Amino acid sequence: MPVQAIQAHYEFDARDAQKNYGDNMLLYVGWDQHTLFCAAHAFVVSPQQTLQDLIDQQIQGGFHQHPDFEHIDWSIVQFTLNRQLLLEIDFSKTLENLGFDHKSLLRFVTSGLNGYNGSHV
Repeated sequence: MPVQAIQAHYEFDARDAQKNYGDNMLLYVGWDQHTLFCAAHAFVVSPQQTLQDLIDQQIQGGFHQHPDFEHIDWSIVQFTLNRQLLLEIDFSKTLENLGFDHKSLLRFVTSGLNGYNGSHV
């Protein structure tokens, strides 16, 4: 069913537009098979930070509460960026150089870690 605005000329500037973030961008990060986090987390990041910085700062801060987090071996994590598998990961490259852009979705799978007691939670 289509949504119809109450006003005839309902127009607005989206608040999550790139122009509202200055030199930063909005990034969504989801941890597959860990439904304790029901949706991807939203982070404001610099495109100039490295993937390692993203892990050490935002991802660590957003997901460390899960008991599996401390057991992640980042060298074997499978990353998907905007539905495209990232085959060769260089943790020292900037997010911009890796193809991240405003409102990208990064998903990661941690092989062998399937949520609390294997329950995908």
